[in-house]
Amino acid sequence: MTPIFTTRKTKYLNNRDLLAEIHRSKCSFSSFVKPEYSQYDIILSSIDKINIRTVADAKRAQAKRLGLQAFALARMSGDKKIKLAECTPDYRTIAKTDVIIRIMTFEHIPLAPGRKKTTKTTADAHDKVNFPPFQHWKFNDQDELVCVGKSHWQGSIEKGKFNKDHGRITENLGKMFIKLSERYAQRSNWRGYTYIDEMKGQAILQLSQIGLQFDESKSENPFAYYTAAVTNSFTRILNIEKKSQNIRDDLLEEAGLTPSLTRQNSQEYAEEIARQAELYKNMRMPKSEEDPIEEEADEEDAKEV
Repeated sequence: MTPIFTTRKTKYLNNRDLLAEIHRSKCSFSSFVKPEYSQYDIILSSIDKINIRTVADAKRAQAKRLGLQAFALARMSGDKKIKLAECTPDYRTIAKTDVIIRIMTFEHIPLAPGRKKTTKTTADAHDKVNFPPFQHWKFNDQDELVCVGKSHWQGSIEKGKFNKDHGRITENLGKMFIKLSERYAQRSNWRGYTYIDEMKGQAILQLSQIGLQFDESKSENPFAYYTAAVTNSFTRILNIEKKSQNIRDDLLEEAGLTPSLTRQNSQEYAEEIARQAELYKNMRMPKSEEDPIEEEADEEDAKEV
């Protein structure tokens, strides 16, 4: 019997790699006391929510992250028998001072009065930034919370200043945006259009604008977020091209020229639908008043016979 070899399906993009590149890109717009303080363990909406339970959750998250890193290194070194549980440390052994907490806040973002007439959210009252701002906090040796990092910040934490333009997205994240738009353009419902290049260009432009607006505190699925953005970009170009084509066909018909093949096919299709509807309507029309009498007479003749 011939053995059957199956190849393992590989994903061209996954949420883990996307989250890592998003984190690196956001860190380029941020400033930290130490580089290792850029890696957070938990995300909270307010500093008031830091308590024993949230600190314990942060320790568990850090233990899981350290275990995954050790497991990957062991597998790369050739140890195929090692298990993930053996690499994961006990979260209770992690010191409280080693936990990094990300707080989503606009405290260090300057106010921008008049930017919007009506301020519905906190973001409307502050200067516009390219992703939700945050701060990193940790406990010191005196069990006090200290700020060790700020987004959209340049310089030291105490003497630095607000700056939202000194960072950039990583090259890997840009390549992921290009790969995502190209793979999406290969779908059967999009690849047949002649203006597919415009669709891909619009999708890449949209991703570069909203790519860092993904909020890790609300979701861990950036792939779905980016796919929705690509879909909207493709649909936008399709609607623009359809509108332009309709205007062009109207001008050609007014000039007595032949419109595009799409307009001709749509007209023929509409005429065929109207013809089929008319036939169906005639089939469903009620019979005349004489028909029931004739049918009853035929039935009486048949009984007499």
